Amino acid sequence: MKKNNFVITTRNLTKNYGKSSHSHAAVKQIDLAVPEGCIYGFLGPNGAGKSTTMKMLLGLIKPTNGEITILGTPFVSPGHTCASEKDRLAVLKQTGSLIESPSYYGHLTGRENLEIVCTLKNIPKKEINEVLSIVRMENQQHKKAGHYSLGMKQRLGLAGALLGHPKLLLLDEPTNGLDPAGISEIRDLIRSLPETYHMTVMVSSHLLGEIDQMADYAGIINKGQLIYQDSLLRLHEHSRKQLRLRTDNNSRALCLLEENSIRCTLDGDFLMFPETNDGKTAFLVSRLVQEGIGILRIEEYQKSLEDIFLSLTGKQVSL
Repeated sequence: MKKNNFVITTRNLTKNYGKSSHSHAAVKQIDLAVPEGCIYGFLGPNGAGKSTTMKMLLGLIKPTNGEITILGTPFVSPGHTCASEKDRLAVLKQTGSLIESPSYYGHLTGRENLEIVCTLKNIPKKEINEVLSIVRMENQQHKKAGHYSLGMKQRLGLAGALLGHPKLLLLDEPTNGLDPAGISEIRDLIRSLPETYHMTVMVSSHLLGEIDQMADYAGIINKGQLIYQDSLLRLHEHSRKQLRLRTDNNSRALCLLEENSIRCTLDGDFLMFPETNDGKTAFLVSRLVQEGIGILRIEEYQKSLEDIFLSLTGKQVSL
């Protein structure tokens, strides 16, 4: 990443569970760098260490080792020293969060739940109307929260996280359990936050499509290890276009093309070529036809983000 302003940085952040002789590392020496003003997608399978990492960033779990700096303030310093209570509260006051499932009082209305959050955060209650508008809950604010759908409960949790105009927002699987319409609404809402409200959003998910449609940057974590961190654009650059060709005699076609110094590989039922222009494509097709080889299918192929993700998490390699 070329951007120098980071709202979150960690160094060797580690969390072990259990006694030292039988400890299990949930998070292993990860170095996060979350650029200011972006949506940072924290991507990984269930159990990869996403929630544990985000809880450490919020001070809900004490790290076993490592350093954390949030909004320029050392949150956990070398030697496991946590920030002073004053510094910690100053950081948390500028941080909103929704970790795992949203908390609420079911017998109170949505608005009454937000009034409690205002009291806890020492925030003027006049801000409630603004966050209700942001999450589009004005018409449901006087209903009891216990009667909300899962999507409305997520909106209520998000509204509470937005109270106080935080500079940093941490969202842990905010679309989990929602129907497609709810996922789309929450995704559009999150996508609008950096530009409209000048905040940085770190959002975790195990859904590749969600991160791909929301985020500018991505960190991929698997088995507690950070195996990729950079822009989504860079991640997609690793999915180069190729030409796929299927003939009625692939083995003979492969030999013929190699004799003509045309680079290709056999992958299942297809001959695979590096990205090629129209002229070269026309040449190799005509060459095969001249030799009596039938062309059954020709198509452009690009590795999907999911393919890249599976290769990363399956083989533990770094891009």
